[in-house]
Amino acid sequence: MVKEKEKKPSALMRPVQVSKALAEVVGAGPMPRTEVTKKLWDYIKKHKLQDPEAKRFINPDAKLAEVLGGKTKIDMFQMTKKVNVHLKDAA
Repeated sequence: MVKEKEKKPSALMRPVQVSKALAEVVGAGPMPRTEVTKKLWDYIKKHKLQDPEAKRFINPDAKLAEVLGGKTKIDMFQMTKKVNVHLKDAA
């Protein structure tokens, strides 16, 4: 009988600690990166921060501006880089 290898969780599922500013938006950690992303988009949609004409742009409110480093419109792909600064491994 061959033993099955235990599956290690992917890097996306490993819990991360969120900064205080990001916790104001997504809640306290630690949580997986996938959960951070989900909660961030929930916040953006709830507060209608997505640009209605150009959906790939986010118009941050005061809380989100703290995380993204300013109140200017930001591309959703640039947003990921800014959010990563607020995450660190929980281990």
